[in-house]
Amino acid sequence: MTNVTRLFDIPYFQLENYPIENALVTKYDNEWTPISSEEYIEKINTVSRALLYIGVKPKDKIAVVCSNNRTEWHILDMAIMQIGAYNVPIYPTIPKEDYIYIFNHAEVSYCFVSDKDLLEKVKDVRDEVISLKEIFSFDTIENVRSWKDILLLGENTEKQSEVDNIKKQISSTDMATIIYTSGTTGKPKGVMLSHDNIISDIKNCDSRVPVKAGDICLSFLPVCHIFERMLTYLYQYNGIRLYFAESFEKIAVNISEVKPSLITVVPRVVEKVYDSIYNKGIALSGIARNLFFWALKLGYRYEPYRKNSWWYYLKLKIARKLIFSKWKKALGGNLQMICGSAALQPRLVRVFSAAGIPIWEGYGLTETSPVISVNCKRGNLWKIGTIGKPIDNIEVKIAEDGEILCKGNNIMLGYYKNEEQTNEAIDKDGFFHTGDIGYLDDDGFLTITDRKKEMFKTSGGKYIAPQYIENKLKQSRFIEQAMVVGDGEKMPGAFIQINFTFVREWLKRHGETRIFSDIELTKDQRVRERIGKEIERINKRLGKWEQVKVFELTPDEWSIDAGHLTPTLKLKRRIILEKYKDIYNTFYNKESQS
Repeated sequence: MTNVTRLFDIPYFQLENYPIENALVTKYDNEWTPISSEEYIEKINTVSRALLYIGVKPKDKIAVVCSNNRTEWHILDMAIMQIGAYNVPIYPTIPKEDYIYIFNHAEVSYCFVSDKDLLEKVKDVRDEVISLKEIFSFDTIENVRSWKDILLLGENTEKQSEVDNIKKQISSTDMATIIYTSGTTGKPKGVMLSHDNIISDIKNCDSRVPVKAGDICLSFLPVCHIFERMLTYLYQYNGIRLYFAESFEKIAVNISEVKPSLITVVPRVVEKVYDSIYNKGIALSGIARNLFFWALKLGYRYEPYRKNSWWYYLKLKIARKLIFSKWKKALGGNLQMICGSAALQPRLVRVFSAAGIPIWEGYGLTETSPVISVNCKRGNLWKIGTIGKPIDNIEVKIAEDGEILCKGNNIMLGYYKNEEQTNEAIDKDGFFHTGDIGYLDDDGFLTITDRKKEMFKTSGGKYIAPQYIENKLKQSRFIEQAMVVGDGEKMPGAFIQINFTFVREWLKRHGETRIFSDIELTKDQRVRERIGKEIERINKRLGKWEQVKVFELTPDEWSIDAGHLTPTLKLKRRIILEKYKDIYNTFYNKESQS
């Protein structure tokens, strides 16, 4: 096979060009268990036959809900697609009402879950989903047909000719999957992506991939999101060995075990890793502590392509030997990161890259399959503080109002059952309207400044870009999350979720011996004064109309489960505003505050 045109061609392409013994590797019972390129294909066909035996037909929608990435997900994904059915991946953490909406909107016929907890979650909504015929499980659970049962059923090869015939009829432009966006407002939208949408993005990104055949990549971001899913296809396409992390909690252990060349991350992950390293530095004393913070300050000034002075690089060589080598070793020794989903603080890109752990920041949306642009060391395609240059064969332009528009084979087929929203998103010239505000600099690098729908005006008529201010606020070690408000009001305000762990450590360093609850921390006068100083410092770098004039510390930690954040860790602004409406009312002296 010389040309991959459909996603299920990828395993066959790998077998012919990069046959490997550990194509996909998952940890079961504390042991890494690989399958080869050949076994991968055998199991794909086995599962395709089983799906036909249980009654799956082309164009059926099969929901897949998994608590962690694993080999079975990928076998099932390919097996579904090569019989012309559609994989509808679902975030395990979404609320019950979203499960009901997606299952009904997509008219899901069958559902696969990974474990007992998710089985209960899906069973809880089953009575409200007319189309759902049966639920299966990857794990072995009593009274539920399991993955083992599926493999056993598919051992009968009588249906293989039917599988082969269906495959022949599937074209590159046919729909491959429906992915429901996690959406910060309103109901999830079903994004229809074709084989060609995703494959074109894989091929257009290929020259930017900082790994090669035989390398190891570790996957732990949810594969139900197109960012991780597309990259797992890309790894397979390039003959890269793909390992699946056990969980977010075990990611550090898994990195140490697997020693990957590349992982994909979101900013929150990078921030957590940095916080862990920083806290270890704070605990040092004497010369060791001074050296740690000297290296840190040096790292913050790092520029790619040896743009710093020779004196800088002499000092960096010393810092790498004494300090940064320990960071590198703790992260497997050869790690690089691709970061997407939200803006990453440039100082973190600098310091990790200075340490020999480069971070390549990129940009895209579900609707664009997903990559639009990404940084890369080769070819002078790396500029810190940007999201890189557009990838090959994609046209990017900036509209008059600053919105980023793009055009290419990666643009979705449309929104499922929603022609009106499709026509709003894709104009008559074929350009997709991303909803993001940004600009292309003189060198062709793309930068995002905010979401178009999230910008608002104060009562004085001044535009506020909340994301820009929020990202500045989150650069403070004291601030974990921030949301800027004030639409139609005289001045911006901010809800602040403090970094509870760091603030406790800060108080301890200043002689505090008491143990505070989260609520007590937010009411402590020393903490409030310090947050005020942090906001004051950041305000100096903002225009007068943008400066945060009022703030309040929220008493709880913002999370997916509590409803503050989407599964991709974006702010659910409407819900956060509702949760803290009493605080908002005090900001602006609203009558309802009583």
